[in-house]
Amino acid sequence: MPLTRKVTFQGTLEKCNNIQVPKMVRWQFKMEHDQVLRVGINALDLGRAGHFFYAEMMKDGRIHIPRLRLLILQGEKPSLAGYLIEITLEPS
Repeated sequence: MPLTRKVTFQGTLEKCNNIQVPKMVRWQFKMEHDQVLRVGINALDLGRAGHFFYAEMMKDGRIHIPRLRLLILQGEKPSLAGYLIEITLEPS
């Protein structure tokens, strides 16, 4: 059963521009890795506006954030590593 409603959680950016979807979220909604999701990212510590893109979750439960979206989000910061990021997942 794919994701049917909007889910929001917080996490940090991993290497290779990936975000880990928490296991409890994946189990609660029985998320499938081949479902296309509308993903929103928002850097809470920087107060930046959110950016949305479409992505599929990888088999290991991670979502890859496109480099262009990260460049727009980080602005003049050299890197978003260690910053708190709010992630919103919606069905497409």
